[in-house]
Amino acid sequence: MKKENFLIIGGTGKTGRKVVESLELLNQNVRVGSRSSQPAFDWNNEDTWEDVLEGMDKMYITYQPDLAVPGAKQSIENLIALAEKKNLKKVVLLSGKGEREAELCEQVVIHSGLEYTIVRASWFSQNFSESFFLEPIQQGFVALPQAEVQVPYVDTGDIADVVVEALLHEQHNGNIYQLTGPTTLSFKEAIAEIAEVTERDINFVPITIEEYVAAMKEQGVPADFVWLIEYLFTEVLGNPMVSEISNDIEKVLKRKPKSFVEYVHETKKTGIWESTTQNA
Repeated sequence: MKKENFLIIGGTGKTGRKVVESLELLNQNVRVGSRSSQPAFDWNNEDTWEDVLEGMDKMYITYQPDLAVPGAKQSIENLIALAEKKNLKKVVLLSGKGEREAELCEQVVIHSGLEYTIVRASWFSQNFSESFFLEPIQQGFVALPQAEVQVPYVDTGDIADVVVEALLHEQHNGNIYQLTGPTTLSFKEAIAEIAEVTERDINFVPITIEEYVAAMKEQGVPADFVWLIEYLFTEVLGNPMVSEISNDIEKVLKRKPKSFVEYVHETKKTGIWESTTQNA
């Protein structure tokens, strides 16, 4: 396999770190783009971008915290312009399924003149073990809005495997892949699955988005994160296409995607869902 130079923006994140691991196992040259890396990459400081892109052939972009936030499109436009200047060959962009603002960012990449693949992912299974659902699960009490919306949660390992394929092989150029798990679950069903597998009593209470936002503000959650969560629970989970299942993972990887049940059984072994009293 030809050796190339890959820049992974967000290379310490949920999907990025797995992309880095896979490319390194394939003996590729990998540069992690993060604030803690050398050279550092900071979305909020464009002065850091040029050194990170220097000498790179291909780039995987994950935007923090989400492509939906104000300013994301401008950042993507500026990064893509710099990528063109630096003669990068290809960009793979992680996008969000059902997010209109994310699709505007996709268009920046699509019309850039660079080779590209768009990876449009459903909600991550790992949101229940590596993100904002984790602490309530540990505490045994989960209260969420949109309790009955069916979501085809996708495993970050499957996303990373598709990204690696897209970075390495030209047949994926110009494609938009919608990545989902094989089945849908509601929040209520997902929490019930975790409770059953971990043999824990985890109470689930459906609430309104107004109650959820009020609770976050009361807990001192930063305003920009409150805005993002409200957006995700209203605009994204309110979009009927969020429940659609695709077969793009199977098409790209020639295997079935990991189910939420498989994810739960694997994650249980880590002990991350043990109650906070047990962890103390």
